Amino acid sequence: MKRPRVFLFGKLPPPFMGPAIATQILLQSELKEYYELVHIDTKINKDLREMGQWSVKKAIVGLRIYNRLIKKGFSQKPELVVIPISQSTVGFLKDSVYVLLCRMFCAKILLHLRGSEFQVWMQRSHPITRSYVRFILSLSAGVIVLGNNLRYLFKGYYPEEKIFVAPNGGNYVFPENTVKDKRRIHLLYLGNLQPSKGIEDVLQALALLPEHQREKVVLDVIGGWRKESTKKTCLELITAHKLPVHFHGQEASGEKLIYMKKADIFLFPPREPEGHPWVIVEAMAAGLPIISTDRGAIVESVHHGINGFIVPLANPAVLAASIMELIENPEKRQQMGRASRKMYESGFTEERMTAQLRKVFDTVIG
Repeated sequence: MKRPRVFLFGKLPPPFMGPAIATQILLQSELKEYYELVHIDTKINKDLREMGQWSVKKAIVGLRIYNRLIKKGFSQKPELVVIPISQSTVGFLKDSVYVLLCRMFCAKILLHLRGSEFQVWMQRSHPITRSYVRFILSLSAGVIVLGNNLRYLFKGYYPEEKIFVAPNGGNYVFPENTVKDKRRIHLLYLGNLQPSKGIEDVLQALALLPEHQREKVVLDVIGGWRKESTKKTCLELITAHKLPVHFHGQEASGEKLIYMKKADIFLFPPREPEGHPWVIVEAMAAGLPIISTDRGAIVESVHHGINGFIVPLANPAVLAASIMELIENPEKRQQMGRASRKMYESGFTEERMTAQLRKVFDTVIG
């Protein structure tokens, strides 16, 4: 039986960001057994620091992507195209050209939102921008969001039945011979090192721990700096309070499963909107208690008091109190870790994600 041809748009790492990781997992998943997946590589930035900066070179790369899409579209004629959409005016304009070009070869178009800032952006946008966005959305057959909590983002743009939910999911093989450090409790932060992701809040919370508790822990940080000013602020905080922090750099992302296996508590308290962060899925798979914030679909994976704690935004004091509670209660740490792993197995594996996406793809293809 002939498999439907699906054009899957997206970047691949590096840099290591949620959308790029998602594209990588989807292309390697069992979806390729049911569909003929054709990857449309949309990567323009090779480094996190290039993001948001215009250049002639990047404009030329963008035009080449459009040219390749036209050639592939007319020669291969997909039944479905899946296009991640941006939540900024410049980014959306770039993505909207993909939509318009795909209409030329009559494919059904499915949009995919991997964040939760859509309505905030719309409210701040010019009326002409809002009208254009509505027009582009009307050319698609529906949109995928990462959690039920995010369906509201497209209320008024699509009927309920065209807003699909497919949470992130992946399969992870953790090294079996990893030995935990019994002398200290390992805290782990994994994410881009920028204020919006909560790295400053994590360090400030660590500084608020009583000295006798701070001596019991070590914080491993994996990620890349976005701005020198953030790096300077964080390093000054570490020096001033003599914090037990080890930075491993973005290059350690390839070994993150080793660090997760060694960890006892996972910290990721973003201040700004998120979708469904991959690091949360990975921490659940590792069987870790998680301390995070109510951003995007995080609360669909982190249940307060069950497999971790949901703390207020930009509140190092409450974050510190939650860390202290887990430091002093090893049984609670283990109980929450087991709950994380159970929730992961029941709802956030790669098989669960691909099953949801298959259902969506087949519905749209008809």
